[in-house]
Amino acid sequence: MDAERDETAVEAGPRGRSDPWKVTFVALLVVALVCVVTWILLGSRLLVVRDITVTGVERVPKEEVVAALDVATGTPLLRVDLDRSGERAESLLLVESATVERGWPATLEVEVVERRPLLAVQVGEEYRLVDGDGVRIEDSGHRPDAYPLVRVTGEIEGNGGVRAAADIVEQAPDSLITRIRLIDATESDAIAVELTDGSLVEWGSSEGTADKSAILKVLMREHPPQEGRVYDVATPDLAIVR
Repeated sequence: MDAERDETAVEAGPRGRSDPWKVTFVALLVVALVCVVTWILLGSRLLVVRDITVTGVERVPKEEVVAALDVATGTPLLRVDLDRSGERAESLLLVESATVERGWPATLEVEVVERRPLLAVQVGEEYRLVDGDGVRIEDSGHRPDAYPLVRVTGEIEGNGGVRAAADIVEQAPDSLITRIRLIDATESDAIAVELTDGSLVEWGSSEGTADKSAILKVLMREHPPQEGRVYDVATPDLAIVR
């Protein structure tokens, strides 16, 4: 019996051990696959930038966006720094934000959000359409009816009064925006809104615009607008009509 057990152990021993050649082969195969994948992604001509698509632009030429990205055709897609490329596109004056993504196998996709005009500022005999940061979008020889006029002091770009007036325009309902003739934001915490019917709204700061708009709607329904009428909603809980 002991002899039989010894013979069985001898026969089972080699089968229980791993074949070193098989292990080596598998390891080399994995390394080879990694090298091939790395070469395809970074070194081959298969997955490189061949085309750049730009969406969301109307005022900014697509060619300017592509040039700002500074990504050469033939650059491996995996090597493109998406965040840095987006920042370069955002350096364009009329670009508010830009998102850059990879479109496999060979496209760089750029989605742009352009700055849009919210207000008009009178400059000499002309009018300048600006966004909430006071950045000039375009000029007009006549007063644009679609955008409220804003009055501020100092430089227009980066002006706190422009920002406050833009906050009102962005948050107030369209039914009110269409009635605004002028937003006097020379003092950003004491804004006055002149309506086209000759009435005046003492708005205060731009904070609480939604509440102020709702209260103003009620006041205007109970006390219809007329020349010289003043609605004071600077403190919504204590709104009055004069």
